[in-house]
Amino acid sequence: MKSDKKIIGYTCGSFDMFHVGHLNILRNAKSMCDHLIVAVTIDGIVSHKKEKCVIPYEHRIEIVRSIRCVDTAIPQNEIDKVRAYEKIKYDILFVGDDWYESPTWMKYEKILKNYGVKIIYFPYSKQMSTTEIRNKFKKEDEL
Repeated sequence: MKSDKKIIGYTCGSFDMFHVGHLNILRNAKSMCDHLIVAVTIDGIVSHKKEKCVIPYEHRIEIVRSIRCVDTAIPQNEIDKVRAYEKIKYDILFVGDDWYESPTWMKYEKILKNYGVKIIYFPYSKQMSTTEIRNKFKKEDEL
Protein backbone atom coordinates (compact mmCIF):
# COMPACT_ATOMS: atom_id res chain seq x y z
CA MET A 1 0.00 0.00 0.00
CA LYS A 2 1.41 3.38 -1.06
CA SER A 3 1.78 6.07 1.59
CA ASP A 4 0.11 9.42 0.93
CA LYS A 5 2.42 11.19 3.38
CA LYS A 6 4.00 14.23 1.82
CA ILE A 7 7.76 14.59 2.33
CA ILE A 8 8.56 17.94 3.94
CA GLY A 9 11.97 19.42 3.21
CA TYR A 10 13.57 22.23 5.19
CA THR A 11 16.55 24.46 4.61
CA CYS A 12 17.62 27.83 5.90
CA GLY A 13 20.04 30.61 5.17
CA SER A 14 20.49 34.34 4.93
CA PHE A 15 20.12 34.35 1.11
CA ASP A 16 21.90 37.70 1.00
CA MET A 17 22.81 38.89 -2.50
CA PHE A 18 20.75 36.05 -3.95
CA HIS A 19 22.68 34.23 -6.69
CA VAL A 20 22.52 31.11 -8.87
CA GLY A 21 24.21 29.02 -6.15
CA HIS A 22 21.24 29.74 -3.88
CA LEU A 23 18.83 28.90 -6.68
CA ASN A 24 20.57 25.60 -7.39
CA ILE A 25 20.35 24.56 -3.73
CA LEU A 26 16.63 25.36 -3.62
CA ARG A 27 15.91 23.55 -6.89
CA ASN A 28 17.85 20.48 -5.77
CA ALA A 29 16.11 20.47 -2.40
CA LYS A 30 12.66 20.74 -4.00
CA SER A 31 13.44 17.83 -6.32
CA MET A 32 13.82 15.62 -3.22
CA CYS A 33 10.64 16.56 -1.35
CA ASP A 34 6.97 17.35 -1.88
CA HIS A 35 6.87 20.56 0.14
CA LEU A 36 9.94 22.78 0.60
CA ILE A 37 10.06 25.14 3.57
CA VAL A 38 12.82 27.75 3.47
CA ALA A 39 13.69 29.72 6.60
CA VAL A 40 15.32 33.07 5.85
CA THR A 41 17.60 34.22 8.65
CA ILE A 42 16.48 37.46 10.30
CA ASP A 43 18.97 40.33 10.42
CA GLY A 44 19.69 40.03 14.16
CA ILE A 45 20.88 36.44 13.87
CA VAL A 46 22.91 37.02 10.70
CA SER A 47 24.91 39.81 12.33
CA HIS A 48 25.89 37.45 15.14
CA LYS A 49 27.02 34.73 12.70
CA LYS A 50 28.90 36.82 10.14
CA GLU A 51 29.00 40.20 8.46
CA LYS A 52 25.80 42.19 8.34
CA CYS A 53 23.60 41.45 5.32
CA VAL A 54 23.63 43.88 2.41
CA ILE A 55 19.96 43.18 1.62
CA PRO A 56 17.46 43.73 4.48
CA TYR A 57 15.51 40.72 5.78
CA GLU A 58 12.15 41.93 4.41
CA HIS A 59 13.59 42.04 0.88
CA ARG A 60 15.43 38.72 1.22
CA ILE A 61 12.32 36.83 2.32
CA GLU A 62 10.26 38.37 -0.52
CA ILE A 63 12.86 37.20 -3.03
CA VAL A 64 12.78 33.67 -1.59
CA ARG A 65 8.95 33.65 -1.50
CA SER A 66 8.86 34.53 -5.20
CA ILE A 67 10.87 31.48 -6.26
CA ARG A 68 8.73 28.75 -7.85
CA CYS A 69 10.43 25.81 -6.15
CA VAL A 70 9.87 27.30 -2.67
CA ASP A 71 6.51 26.29 -1.21
CA THR A 72 6.77 28.21 2.05
CA ALA A 73 9.21 30.90 3.23
CA ILE A 74 9.36 31.67 6.94
CA PRO A 75 11.60 33.73 9.22
CA GLN A 76 14.50 31.91 10.86
CA ASN A 77 14.40 33.37 14.36
CA GLU A 78 16.90 30.94 15.89
CA ILE A 79 19.68 28.76 14.55
CA ASP A 80 18.90 25.54 16.46
CA LYS A 81 17.77 22.93 13.92
CA VAL A 82 16.22 20.66 16.59
CA ARG A 83 13.94 23.48 17.75
CA ALA A 84 13.06 24.13 14.11
CA TYR A 85 12.16 20.43 13.77
CA GLU A 86 9.96 20.58 16.87
CA LYS A 87 7.98 23.43 15.28
CA ILE A 88 7.92 22.28 11.64
CA LYS A 89 8.27 18.46 11.75
CA TYR A 90 10.29 18.24 8.53
CA ASP A 91 11.44 14.91 7.06
CA ILE A 92 14.61 16.09 5.30
CA LEU A 93 17.03 18.83 6.30
CA PHE A 94 19.14 20.26 3.47
CA VAL A 95 22.47 21.90 4.27
CA GLY A 96 25.75 22.77 2.56
CA ASP A 97 28.56 20.24 2.88
CA ASP A 98 30.82 22.90 4.38
CA TRP A 99 29.12 21.89 7.67
CA TYR A 100 29.66 18.14 7.19
CA GLU A 101 31.28 16.47 10.23
CA SER A 102 31.44 19.71 12.21
CA PRO A 103 30.78 19.13 15.94
CA THR A 104 27.49 21.04 15.83
CA TRP A 105 26.17 19.12 12.83
CA MET A 106 27.32 15.77 14.19
CA LYS A 107 25.18 16.57 17.24
CA TYR A 108 22.22 17.53 15.02
CA GLU A 109 22.61 14.30 13.03
CA LYS A 110 22.48 12.19 16.18
CA ILE A 111 19.42 13.94 17.61
CA LEU A 112 17.46 14.30 14.37
CA LYS A 113 18.09 10.67 13.41
CA ASN A 114 15.98 9.72 16.45
CA TYR A 115 13.09 11.64 14.86
CA GLY A 116 13.61 9.92 11.51
CA VAL A 117 14.98 13.07 9.86
CA LYS A 118 17.39 12.61 6.99
CA ILE A 119 20.12 15.24 6.55
CA ILE A 120 21.29 15.80 2.99
CA TYR A 121 24.51 17.73 2.44
CA PHE A 122 24.74 19.60 -0.85
CA PRO A 123 28.13 20.50 -2.33
CA TYR A 124 29.16 24.01 -1.32
CA SER A 125 29.67 26.20 -4.37
CA LYS A 126 32.97 28.03 -3.92
CA GLN A 127 32.72 29.57 -7.39
CA MET A 128 29.45 31.29 -6.52
CA SER A 129 28.90 32.27 -2.92
CA THR A 130 27.89 35.41 -1.09
CA THR A 131 31.34 35.45 0.54
CA GLU A 132 32.99 35.30 -2.89
CA ILE A 133 30.79 38.18 -4.14
CA ARG A 134 31.67 40.25 -1.05
CA ASN A 135 35.38 39.57 -1.55
CA LYS A 136 35.17 40.62 -5.19
CA PHE A 137 33.58 43.95 -4.22
CA LYS A 138 36.23 44.51 -1.51
CA LYS A 139 39.05 43.90 -4.01
CA GLU A 140 37.48 46.34 -6.49
CA ASP A 141 37.15 48.97 -3.74
CA GLU A 142 40.85 48.60 -2.93
CA LEU A 143 41.91 49.43 -6.51
